[in-house]
Amino acid sequence: MSIWHSRTGASLATWSSNSLRSDSAWLLRLTSANTVIEKPSLLSRILYLFEGFDGPLAFAVFVLACAGMLIMYSSGFDHGTRFVDHGRNMLIAAVIMFGMAQIPPQRLMTLAVPIYTVGVMLLIAVAIFGITKKGAKRWLNVGVVIQPSEILKIAMPLMLAWWFQKREGQLRPLDFLVAGLLLLVPVGLIM
Repeated sequence: MSIWHSRTGASLATWSSNSLRSDSAWLLRLTSANTVIEKPSLLSRILYLFEGFDGPLAFAVFVLACAGMLIMYSSGFDHGTRFVDHGRNMLIAAVIMFGMAQIPPQRLMTLAVPIYTVGVMLLIAVAIFGITKKGAKRWLNVGVVIQPSEILKIAMPLMLAWWFQKREGQLRPLDFLVAGLLLLVPVGLIM
């Protein structure tokens, strides 16, 4: 097997830091398999991550996040920890949003039923083993104290989208009744 440089056509016997460059001009030909591999540039690899992003929506989210930070700052910078905590939470949320945007919608649809089921089971666990804080039993200690109703904020729209997508083109009144029941189960457990 020999490896060829695309510009010079010279055979590369060894891999060294001088022979490998990060530009997209490298074209390696593996002659034994007749395969051509092109190394994409760093910019094209980064731009690939943003492919399919809704620019106006991302800009609106950014403007709202900046408005929230401005309001938090103007409401009183007595204790800087609140402002810093809010900024940290915004950055964490941005990373999570970016990560979730990388998941294809088809994969999210396969996760709808399991996430919904786990969320409902956690709500049942809250009703049995829940921790009461500020007069409400909303929390569950699973090694870390969590509020399962927050999981349902994500699971419920996913579950309803899965249900209606599964019934697409043949919706009947019974399908809306089942969707209402899917919605009422967590609502009943939260109340």
